[in-house]
Amino acid sequence: MAEIKAETTHHHPLIISEPDVSDQQEKSHLKTQRLASLDIFRGLAVALMILVDHAGGDWPEISHAPWNGCNLADFVMPFFLFIVGVAIALALKRIPDRADAVKKVILRTLKLLFWGILLQGGFSHAPDELTYGVDVRMIRLCGVLQRIALSYLLVSLVEIFTKDVQDKDQSVGQFSIFRLYCWHWLMAACVLVVYLALLYGTYVPDWQFTIINKDSADYGKVFNVTCGVRGKLNPPCNAVGYIDRKVLGINHMYHHPAWRRSKACTQDSPFEGPLRKDAPSWCHAPFEPEGLLSSVSSILSTIIGVHFGHVIIRTKGHLARLKQWVTMGFALLIFGLTLHFTNAIPLNKQLYTLSYVCVTSGAAALVFSAIYALVDIWNLKYPFLPLAWIGMNAMLVYVMAAEGIFAGFINGWYYGDPHNTLPYWIKKHAFLGVWDSRKVSTILYVIFVEILFWGLVTGILHRFGIYWKL
Repeated sequence: MAEIKAETTHHHPLIISEPDVSDQQEKSHLKTQRLASLDIFRGLAVALMILVDHAGGDWPEISHAPWNGCNLADFVMPFFLFIVGVAIALALKRIPDRADAVKKVILRTLKLLFWGILLQGGFSHAPDELTYGVDVRMIRLCGVLQRIALSYLLVSLVEIFTKDVQDKDQSVGQFSIFRLYCWHWLMAACVLVVYLALLYGTYVPDWQFTIINKDSADYGKVFNVTCGVRGKLNPPCNAVGYIDRKVLGINHMYHHPAWRRSKACTQDSPFEGPLRKDAPSWCHAPFEPEGLLSSVSSILSTIIGVHFGHVIIRTKGHLARLKQWVTMGFALLIFGLTLHFTNAIPLNKQLYTLSYVCVTSGAAALVFSAIYALVDIWNLKYPFLPLAWIGMNAMLVYVMAAEGIFAGFINGWYYGDPHNTLPYWIKKHAFLGVWDSRKVSTILYVIFVEILFWGLVTGILHRFGIYWKL
């Protein structure tokens, strides 16, 4: 489904705003140069995913917030969606034929869905277990790549079918760019209205579920959850979970939600631990953090990213671009924090609330602006080369490192005992034995043995022009 190709070029072009000229003249005069900042930002997002996934158990401060709030891990998904949006604007600009563009978008969407189901549906048990396979009655239907696929498909189609309107108007003012791409913002408004209407207007009745995990002491036990409300944003009675239970089915949702680390569920909070004997019934229930309604809201992150790509295409000059980006980044950040701290709409990754969209998109805007200034303006590329290499081969690193496929393969070669593996030996003798601190050794192991290792691997692949493309 995915392709591993050797190419002489693999980049997103930094498209300079061009005058209104004929197609032939445009082809001969259009300047492109590598937009290294986008690769580096993508690499940073992948590196953060590896860090929070593999070190978050010992560092709950960087793991997903159990419910309301926003930790480091909660920025990863919006960063990816923002990057996808920027890439959409730049990539589709170079495909003049509409039918060809639609074909490429649909094919890539199907590939993303395939890999999402395969990697996060429960088929792979790597790296902890040397087994594979999943009961299709319990396969997880949603996930990171599926959410990216939805946003990528819908936003790309809007970009493709409004391209003729965009090409007729070359105005590039800070506010006129919103008018030029008004269809994107109309889509954003529709998405927001639908999301808020369902989130606050859907009636959530009482519900029940049965524990189907045969390894659980509560196997076969039926739990009842009392709701009978609408507009609630608490764990048991929100519309996001209700819609997922109705449409997906509770057996096809994520069985280890972050809320299990909340104080209501475990005495070990914010660490993972056994559920309290008096824990509310909903603590035992599955919840899908990449569910249907929250994925609708996540489209907004991609639309904001597309806007930043449009600024690159339409705006001349680095400072003019940075002015627009930084202004919008701070505006989003301030608006989102205001919503949260006034208790109007809490920051919540599980529900993908409006305040969460604004804060994470604002953060993405400011981080991208900083990388753009350092790398594409001041040409400080060398310190960020490992991240750039990871960003060029993001799919490879996501599959092999973030999803643990490579670690699972290495763990398959053990000495005497399945737990006596090379990664275990390295971590025990080169990190735990030196630092005598599980927290410190874990985070150093992840940085040096996992992230930097894949930085070097992707650097070698880049040297030979080998990339895993969808």
